[in-house]
Amino acid sequence: MTNKITTKEAIMLILSVFVSHTIVSMPQNLLANTKSATLINLIYVGILATLLVYFIYLLLKNFGSLDLIDISNYLGGNVFKNIVGGLFISYFILSSASLLREFCEALSITFFPMTNVFYIILPFIFVMILSNFISFKSNVKTISIIFPIVLISIIFLFFANFSHLCFDRMFPILGKGFVNTFITGIGNIVAFGGISYLYFLPPHLKEPQKMKKICLTSVIIGLLYLIFSVSTILLLFSFFIDTDKVLPLFSAARYIEFGIFFQRLEAIFMLIWILEVCCYLTIANQFSINIFQKLTNLEFRKPLAYTFPFLILGISLIPKNFAIIRFLKSKVYSYSIITIVFILSIGILLLANLKKKKVGDLKNE
Repeated sequence: MTNKITTKEAIMLILSVFVSHTIVSMPQNLLANTKSATLINLIYVGILATLLVYFIYLLLKNFGSLDLIDISNYLGGNVFKNIVGGLFISYFILSSASLLREFCEALSITFFPMTNVFYIILPFIFVMILSNFISFKSNVKTISIIFPIVLISIIFLFFANFSHLCFDRMFPILGKGFVNTFITGIGNIVAFGGISYLYFLPPHLKEPQKMKKICLTSVIIGLLYLIFSVSTILLLFSFFIDTDKVLPLFSAARYIEFGIFFQRLEAIFMLIWILEVCCYLTIANQFSINIFQKLTNLEFRKPLAYTFPFLILGISLIPKNFAIIRFLKSKVYSYSIITIVFILSIGILLLANLKKKKVGDLKNE
């Protein structure tokens, strides 16, 4: 592939996936699971995620520049490759469609209550279509420019609201107890669902040997980002834990004031987050097309330029109301990550490594 990306660009790409879900409702879902213990829980699952990602790196490095689709083909042949590829395309499309609909519903409720959500979704679809006519490297370069601004906005949001934060809301420190925090709370590892894109990065890298740096750096920065996001909501709005408010981080932005001339800064934050959602949709869309091309051996991408964005549009319009969207996001999306991203993918890598070792041993004999 000619459009190889640098290590820094790859890290920004993975982090954009982490961040996009955090902007909408991920912090709320985490808080709903572990209450006041969420910060302790995040550090705990963050350590687990770091160890897990390092393990994934160890499994991937034995296959050089091959991605999970190539490895699936090596392990189980063409049919198995198609099944795995189909599952990941479905996962990328469904997760991006649900995030798009949830974010646009939130925009509708907050800014455009009289506007049909279809017309709010449509500009995002046009962005995806446009991105398909631009090289992968150019899209990633754009993401590398936008993501640092997004990261700064979240850190700024925390410190700008520092005087409003109530640290007593961290107590009881173990929330609903030890079991909820450290046993059932392991489910909060879904916040690191951006790991899924690591499986498909190796063929796109200029320096595949730096995959370890990409894996660990993206997860560690993603953890810090999640801690800032959750801290802002937990310490500022304790009621968000048990309510279905939309865009809690946006609500936090409304509290920022710097004198008479710097008020109502939330519009700037929303503009930044809209750009971030566009970046995420571009990533999900392009990786879905890449996988589809690999499964079908299509040489040209142009026939798919409109297909996948309009497929995402159609799926995003299926849920009838906001409650269904929230259910899909908190339950279906979470189970998909655990099943496809963690269990299935790591299982494939483990079995492929065992097969490679066995074949190698047989050749040596």
